[in-house]
Amino acid sequence: MKYMLLMNYATGASPMGEWTPEDMKASGAHMGAIHEELVARGELVGAEGLTGREAAKIVTHDGVGAPVVTDGPFPESKEFLAGYWLVDVESEARAIEIAARTSAAPGPGGKPTVREIQVRPVMGAADMEP
Repeated sequence: MKYMLLMNYATGASPMGEWTPEDMKASGAHMGAIHEELVARGELVGAEGLTGREAAKIVTHDGVGAPVVTDGPFPESKEFLAGYWLVDVESEARAIEIAARTSAAPGPGGKPTVREIQVRPVMGAADMEP
């Protein structure tokens, strides 16, 4: 079954641009090891990181006039998507295991970031039928 693991920036943590080179390397090595394991097990379907909130745009459209494009999300938002892994695993338990390891990636000083990871099943064509 396919699952999307949505990784938010850690709330309350300093932005990655403020981390030491050593902290960045440790976090990258942790995430890289998970990525390589997913590839080796044939579970990785796709993965991408996303730019920071400074480049984000929010688009709304009523289907009539021009779309409205605003910068966002706004600073008061509590969640902001950092990237994702799309995995094809045998069970929800395996997807949760991967998410837990991802949440524990080291941050500043080697402490786990404890970032929220959403685990969401991907809908197939059969799920769309009435």
